[in-house]
Amino acid sequence: MGLIAPSILSADFAALGEDIEAITKGGADWIHVDVMDGSFVPNISIGLPVVSAIRGRTTLPFDVHLMIVHPSLYFKDFADAGADWISFHWEAEVHADRAVSRLKELGVKAGIVLNPATPVSVLEDLLPQLDYVLLMSVNPGFGGQTFIPYVTQKIVKLRAMAQEKNPNLIIQVDGGVDAGNIRMLKEAGADCFVAGSAVFRGRTLEKNLQTLRDAMA
Repeated sequence: MGLIAPSILSADFAALGEDIEAITKGGADWIHVDVMDGSFVPNISIGLPVVSAIRGRTTLPFDVHLMIVHPSLYFKDFADAGADWISFHWEAEVHADRAVSRLKELGVKAGIVLNPATPVSVLEDLLPQLDYVLLMSVNPGFGGQTFIPYVTQKIVKLRAMAQEKNPNLIIQVDGGVDAGNIRMLKEAGADCFVAGSAVFRGRTLEKNLQTLRDAMA
């Protein structure tokens, strides 16, 4: 598996609909939507109205990454707005098991996000319930950051855990993913790659997506 999920955080917000159509045409697999509240992370991005507004511009799955405090309070709202996959940060939710159960009740795919310094071992008991785990390979909040090398070993460890507890788990990586490291990350055990700058840089979206595909292969 090698899914590419362009992060619209790096898109042209003045032409967001057109950018989404372009990456859909270019062969993206998911649309990654970063929701930031200025509290859990030091940045503010987009929210429910934007998700609802762009839902009609593509049939691709919406992968909504909640970088907010009290994320479970907003699960239903984002599901209603069109999210197909929803992930929340382990560090932001006190009752992670309850939160995962709530996502399942809503009929969306459930994911947990780990910050770079959070060990994968915290997910040992929850892993069988999850559809995916997002490993942050930068400290969350801003696009365009440099990949943190030790996250590669976290991918290896998580894949080993998943082989035992949840072989169908999708491991997603977000932060500093580009043509120079995407193959290495796939070989380490990752399945889905969030790419922002690497997709939208230079406004050659379709070409950039093909470059990532070629590098991954």
